[in-house]
Amino acid sequence: MRIGKVKAIVSNLVIVSADETVMQNEICMIRLGQIFLKAEVIKVVGKDAYVQAFESTRGLKVGDEAIFQGHLLEADLGPGILTKKYDGLQNDLDKIETVFLTRGTYTDALDKDSEWDFTPITKIAETVRAGSWVGEVKEKNIPHKIMVPFLLEGEYTVKKVAEKGRYKITDTVAVIADKDGNETAVTMVQKWPVIRPLKEYKEKVRPYKLLETGIRIIDMMNPLAEGGTGFIPGPFGSGKTVLQHAIARQAKADVVVMIACGERANEIVEIFTEFPQLDDPQTGGKLIDRTVIIANTSNMPVASREASVYTGMTIAEYYRAMGLKVLVLADSTSRWAQALREMSNRMEELPGPDAFPMDLPAVVSGFYARAGHVKLVNDAEGSITFIGTVSPAGGNLKEPVTEATKKAAHSFYALSQQRADSKRYPAIDAIESYSKFLDYPELIGYMQQTISQNWKAEVVKMKDRLFKGHEAMEQINILGDDNVPLDYHEKFWKSELIDFVILQQDAFDAVDGFTALDRLKYMQEKVAEICESSFRFSDYEEIGGYFRAIINIWKQINYSLFQSEEFKGFNRQLDELLNQRKKTNESVPV
Repeated sequence: MRIGKVKAIVSNLVIVSADETVMQNEICMIRLGQIFLKAEVIKVVGKDAYVQAFESTRGLKVGDEAIFQGHLLEADLGPGILTKKYDGLQNDLDKIETVFLTRGTYTDALDKDSEWDFTPITKIAETVRAGSWVGEVKEKNIPHKIMVPFLLEGEYTVKKVAEKGRYKITDTVAVIADKDGNETAVTMVQKWPVIRPLKEYKEKVRPYKLLETGIRIIDMMNPLAEGGTGFIPGPFGSGKTVLQHAIARQAKADVVVMIACGERANEIVEIFTEFPQLDDPQTGGKLIDRTVIIANTSNMPVASREASVYTGMTIAEYYRAMGLKVLVLADSTSRWAQALREMSNRMEELPGPDAFPMDLPAVVSGFYARAGHVKLVNDAEGSITFIGTVSPAGGNLKEPVTEATKKAAHSFYALSQQRADSKRYPAIDAIESYSKFLDYPELIGYMQQTISQNWKAEVVKMKDRLFKGHEAMEQINILGDDNVPLDYHEKFWKSELIDFVILQQDAFDAVDGFTALDRLKYMQEKVAEICESSFRFSDYEEIGGYFRAIINIWKQINYSLFQSEEFKGFNRQLDELLNQRKKTNESVPV
């Protein structure tokens, strides 16, 4: 047992004097009376270990004892994670009976007494390695694979495997031996240090398939690939949380990991109360059945915020190793960055822009790099798609956290305060936002097969029309309706058509909330046909009236089931309106 003494205390930063070797990121327990506070070593200088306490240090004194544990902060991985509500240290919040979290109280992440129906996959004498599947249990609707411990190295031979039946997570379900004959028992549960990426796979491949979210402005104009990364910056009140919840509910993912990193308590309560009630459109059950929630409110110690994002990502990597598609949503990474800034300042490190750590871009990039599409040791494929939100002060998209995240993420969904104030939701600014996946040949080929051969060309045209419509609107506002050519009004209203029909979407409507790819194809082609048509109008009021009529019909179409009789009826009305204008154009002399 290695013991140190508290030398200095600065809020939740504690300097411990240790006579023996201490590891970076090692866990230590600091004695406070009759309880112990969990802490993590973040810096070692000579005999002094700088540790960040995961709880309040109120009452701690110089000279108090610290016991080093010899391991890093670890996550318990096994059946029973889904539906759980954890804090950043993976304490099961449902097991805590008090209203407020009590210092020094830690709970088991998994239920060690529950039994699971185990089905063996591997056979005796088979060669396995870390991450190989030895069996399977049913966790809600997910085939939960039991794997060879990730900490093992080299190849092993299966000596024993349990028969099909019910077992506890601590029961031995297989025995494997290395080349020297040393045997290792395999249970359903294992540990993994959260700070280390879990890399038990053959290779990380380039994303090639769309992660279908059902949100038109994302799927059509700024696609997010399975295994890709994206982030959503925006000022407070611009709809980040609602957008994330819509993505969690609708995205074609097997498992969803929600990380509430430094969020206000009322928003976390909404997640706790709403998710168990939400129907899962993919399984027919409840959304919570394939969701795990990591919750750290803004009033918790800053160290817990950092632990929460790494714990959530480790759980996601665990399910990816089963060949599953995992979606990770973190809200908000700005508060994680603020925690890094706070600890950096307490350690008196050289500050970067806005006093954030100098290595902030490297930390953010390293975390985002843990997402990805991988090929596993058995040639199955799994993916982690990561979407983080950023809350820049005053909506300033040039601040350090946003700039650092831009360098790391593939997709950028900028929320506009102006669109939010105008009730144009989702408030994603189509002009400012972008997706680097638009340049991925693999994804382009996939979208050409599933939507249209002209998909990318139409997206480029649509963005150009939005930009020209924005310019026309500025000219109209400056010069007045009567003092600009009619084609300015036409450009503006065509951009408004794209906005009302495609960009805006009702997240709370059962039909309009999710747009499948076949419907997206219809919408893209129909809107392109209208925008490419040449119209003749006598004045700007006629232009506005005509396009308002088109938009009103389109709204009804968007609220109608695709290819239903109601849908077809509104579609006929739209065709009649367009054909009527074509006849009018033919009768008007040039």
